[in-house]
Amino acid sequence: MPQHTPDPVDVFSWIDAAESAREQAGLVRTLRPRPESSPLLDLASNDYLDLTRHPETIRGARDAAGRWGGGATGSRLVTGTTELHAELERELAAFCGFEAALVLSSGYAANLAAVTALSDRGTLVVSDAGNHASIVDGCRLSRAETAVIPHSDPDAARKTLAAHQGRALLVTDSVFSVDGDAAPLAGYAAACRDEGAALVVDDAHGLGVLGEGGRGALHAAGLAGAPGVVATLTLSKSMGSQGGAVLGPAKVIRHLINTARTFIFDTGLAPAAAGAALASLRLLQREPERAARAREVAAQLYERLTASGLTAARPDAAVVSVRAPSAPAALRWAADCREGGLSVGCFRPPSVPDGISRLRLTARADLTGDEIDRAVGTILATAPAGATDR
Repeated sequence: MPQHTPDPVDVFSWIDAAESAREQAGLVRTLRPRPESSPLLDLASNDYLDLTRHPETIRGARDAAGRWGGGATGSRLVTGTTELHAELERELAAFCGFEAALVLSSGYAANLAAVTALSDRGTLVVSDAGNHASIVDGCRLSRAETAVIPHSDPDAARKTLAAHQGRALLVTDSVFSVDGDAAPLAGYAAACRDEGAALVVDDAHGLGVLGEGGRGALHAAGLAGAPGVVATLTLSKSMGSQGGAVLGPAKVIRHLINTARTFIFDTGLAPAAAGAALASLRLLQREPERAARAREVAAQLYERLTASGLTAARPDAAVVSVRAPSAPAALRWAADCREGGLSVGCFRPPSVPDGISRLRLTARADLTGDEIDRAVGTILATAPAGATDR
């Protein structure tokens, strides 16, 4: 007799309930492939210095691909390191004021590498409550004891470090990606010095925007090259490319080469990305005014929007965060902006640590006065009820 084949069980049926809950909360995320050329005014990307499409950046990528091929061909320790990678590392370290640098495939991988390789089960990792998800994941994967302190609170950092016996490090963003506020690096550094802890700073949103000629937040704070300080950064924002890096004392970089899993077991950064980043870095050195212009545009957006009654965080770099009444309202607001010809970011839980949804605007150095007028007008014209205090 033929055997009856039972109906297959939908082992992913639980996803249906999760999707329904996300829809009701206004938290559904979708992919929107952008065209090669968009009519939208861009205040959503992280291309702070307008270098992604700069002819020199593109030429750097093209020349590198022509010379080294389309991919790195292997991990950095096998075949994935080219002379171009070494050149980029030397110039990044020199520009930012550090002894050495190590390039990885992304800024996310760089944060995982730094936190996990510099800690272990006996280490205390003190993490700012506003830190990026990549830092949070690095803390989790490190298996170290992690203490999350209130946002931008050097006193809490000092007390937490003082209560621990043994190796410790404090990890923080330099500029927090949600509200665009700067970390109290001087206070954090002082706490680390006094308590014998290392300081690890993710300068993803500081490089190219803060410091002399865009050398970064650590350079601006006088901490670049300090013996107990390590920086991580991304090449996908101000550098207009892709990839990440860890910068610090040479012995720290040697340690990461031997122990950081996201470096050892990952394919090296594609030569085209390395070439593009190196070209952008050299361009920034010739045109340092781009950094100041990005900050100026951010300040203008903030002043204009808050003067009209919107609630926004004062920007310390190039991120301007405008609060929305709710997650569904933020989603609708961003969609209405797109219909009005403006592309803006929309941050909702779980991307925001305080649960407050926002429009996230990124100031670009190339924005003109007319474009700023247009952006402000569109945001105000589409603001939902409850977004303004007037």
